[in-house]
Amino acid sequence: MIDFPIDELLSRAAELLRYDATAPLIFNSGLFLFLFVGFAGFYLLLRRTTTLRILYVIAFSIYFYYKSSGIYFLLLLFAAISDYLIGNAIARTEDKTTKKRWVALSVIINLGMLGYFKYTNFFIEMANGLMGAGFLDFQNIFLPVGISFFVFQSMSYTIDIYRGQIRPLERWIDYLFYLSFFPQLVAGPIVRAKDFIPQIRRPLYVSREMFGTAIGLIVIGLLKKAIISDYISLNFVDRIFDEPALYSGFECLMGIYGYALQIYCDFSGYSDMAIGIALLLGFRFPKNFDAPYKAATITEFWRRWHISLSSWLRDYLYISLGGNRKGKVRTYLNLIITMVLGGLWHGAAVRFVLWGALHGVALALHKMWLAIVPWAKANGKDMNPLSRVLGTILTFHIVCLGWLLFRAEDMQTVHLMLYQILHSFNTSIIPQFVLGYKEVLALIVLGYGMHFMPSAIDGDMQRKVANASFWWQVALLVIVAWCVMQIKSSDIQPFIYFQF
Repeated sequence: MIDFPIDELLSRAAELLRYDATAPLIFNSGLFLFLFVGFAGFYLLLRRTTTLRILYVIAFSIYFYYKSSGIYFLLLLFAAISDYLIGNAIARTEDKTTKKRWVALSVIINLGMLGYFKYTNFFIEMANGLMGAGFLDFQNIFLPVGISFFVFQSMSYTIDIYRGQIRPLERWIDYLFYLSFFPQLVAGPIVRAKDFIPQIRRPLYVSREMFGTAIGLIVIGLLKKAIISDYISLNFVDRIFDEPALYSGFECLMGIYGYALQIYCDFSGYSDMAIGIALLLGFRFPKNFDAPYKAATITEFWRRWHISLSSWLRDYLYISLGGNRKGKVRTYLNLIITMVLGGLWHGAAVRFVLWGALHGVALALHKMWLAIVPWAKANGKDMNPLSRVLGTILTFHIVCLGWLLFRAEDMQTVHLMLYQILHSFNTSIIPQFVLGYKEVLALIVLGYGMHFMPSAIDGDMQRKVANASFWWQVALLVIVAWCVMQIKSSDIQPFIYFQF
């Protein structure tokens, strides 16, 4: 007789239901792959029963968020209830002033929730710094994963109803499905209601092209995140930023270049996987990154980087402030305010404010340049080849200066790294550096090579993967997964944007 280990099975089942703050459920973990395969099997069985399929996805999405943030999944449910009711109230109301009050209530609730969890610790630390340690005694507040993303997504729903761009949903479960849909829940992209809602009750259909494209996106996302980003972070970038005074200016500069690639591969890798997983389930998300370091102007950079956030800030903040409708000076001011608030969205710290201010000033100066120089081009793609190359180099280094502010733990680190670059740029160590970090440099060259690959070649490779046979696609996925297992660290590295 076989002794069936029932106690062990129960223990493992209990582990699946237990929240562990040190091990959030993320796309590049073996646990997610195991759970997703099981989820997808039942999902296909429910393809002809729309309401049951919606409820099933909601249940998995809430479980996914619970495994990422614990009891704070209740915040997601609260946002879904409040904005669903407010959206319906806005639609039923004829009086414009009352409509404004309803949408203001939605903004206050959402920003109040975001502000409490994201900025209370900062204000307490600031008060204690001004008034003395212990002036305010408050327990450190946990920041729920992804709260910045689903709050912005929920606000866009009520604002779009107020603007008359969409009609409110009739079923609350449909709104909960939109807000909680797990692929984009914890780190975006920020999917607009007008783009997603029409897809909710469409018949489930995944074409061969959709399946192949999804596999290609998941593969490239894994390559970016789990191979390039994680490896250069653990083995090079983190070391530089932790102790910049121990390294030469050349090494500090390479650390900044490394971080520029790390954050791009980390965040765009997540977006690629999110878009790919959604596509496997029959849903299309808009592109969130478009080779941003190819940008020849700072304006073009923000049309290519984190497109869902930059377009959200433009449509719901910049335009609400007046956009470019109130004169040149007001336009420049609106750009700076928008980007400073965008910096604060990332976190309550001086460095994030300065990061946003840097980009705001750069955008304002570029807008001013376009007004002064008649032959200047708003879009870098319209420049002549030489101007485009020079513009790309300049834009990349402005962005890298911003990444130094973004990544450094404090302003002292920023000062140390800039000091080393300006006063201790020792080129004689380059041969030693190349030998000591040959694996890191190989991955940096690979990452930037993939990024700057001509669009035609990149598109052709994506089409080849999408049109390959099923078994070739599976083989490619297995090969990349094997590579991840060979070079991964002992712990799964969370995505950078989980902290925002």
